[in-house]
Amino acid sequence: MSVVAVLMLLAAGCGNNDDSPSVEVSRQDAAATYAAGVHSAYASSLHSAAAMAAAIDAFLASPSEAAMQAARQAWLVARADYGPTEVFRFYGGPIDDEETGTEGLINAWPLDEAYIDYVEGNPNAGIVNDPAGYPEITADLIVELNEAGGEANVSTGWHAIEFLLWGQDLDPDGPGDRPASDYTTAPNADRRGQYLRVASDQLVAHLEELVAAWTPGRSNYRSSFEALDPDEALRLAFTGIGEMSRGELAGERMTVAYEVRSQEDEHSCFSDNTTVDIVGNAFGVEMVLLGSYPGGVSGPGLLDVIASEDAALAQQLRSEVSASVNNARLIPAPFDQHLRDGVSDRDPGRAQVLTTIEALETQTDTIVAAAEKLGIAINVS
Repeated sequence: MSVVAVLMLLAAGCGNNDDSPSVEVSRQDAAATYAAGVHSAYASSLHSAAAMAAAIDAFLASPSEAAMQAARQAWLVARADYGPTEVFRFYGGPIDDEETGTEGLINAWPLDEAYIDYVEGNPNAGIVNDPAGYPEITADLIVELNEAGGEANVSTGWHAIEFLLWGQDLDPDGPGDRPASDYTTAPNADRRGQYLRVASDQLVAHLEELVAAWTPGRSNYRSSFEALDPDEALRLAFTGIGEMSRGELAGERMTVAYEVRSQEDEHSCFSDNTTVDIVGNAFGVEMVLLGSYPGGVSGPGLLDVIASEDAALAQQLRSEVSASVNNARLIPAPFDQHLRDGVSDRDPGRAQVLTTIEALETQTDTIVAAAEKLGIAINVS
């Protein structure tokens, strides 16, 4: 089931039982639902990422403007499926383990375009245009070079692929417009194609690792998670939604770009997909709270556990999270139009960005309070 389908199901099912009496919900059951949901959500993301890689392969096999558009569309679909999974971060799980985590290889940003390929005013920039320094573009190479010498030296993941598909966003009213000829007659076209192929295959491989880490019935991270005391398992889940709500989404991904007015700090700047990213991240929080995930996985969520202790607090959080998701959906695309110098803070689009930030910050306070109500302490940026 796609993320869009899940959103429709949630919309149909929410709000029908607000006055129902609270029912005791096992914390163990809620932790089990979470584990199953993480696996299902990553599996959904992997499925669409593999379809994206296939579309990229088809484009590279026979480059044309139509095939490039198909590859771009496949990236957009896959990106939408990935966004909600980012809530499974921030607690040392498989994606951000200090030693083996692949978050920096999957989703690092902001990206210095000139590290990878040509940019306006510098046609010879980047790894693509340096055959002497990098004779062969391989998975090992781009992994080794990722963030080497600086955090903006991003060479892998979603945004490297995005840049290779769209190019720089030099249009104030739309996304980048890299021509298909970059992969046929342009200088280093073959190397550019090899880079795009390797980057997309590597992203799929990293998502496969995450799916494997959460697959049931194996000796892996999931088996360790399921062996935790239920309160500890729920602490990790609460940490993920709390940190995504404020420190990451409201903070790093929205407030920084809002205050600095910097397109370079917008998440998916090349494709102008940032508003979709924001909605996906906000929905991820709601998904965990409700216990309803892509692939038909559903069961007791964090809200059910909270309601067992304090029905009013659960309803407050449910309302606040619904408000933050709805506010995120109301941000007009493209996001970078709200970052321009001279755009008033009272401009409706820019004001909507701030309204969403404030809604996310408000719900974070309630998330922390709800965890405390359950006797679970979490630290949120």
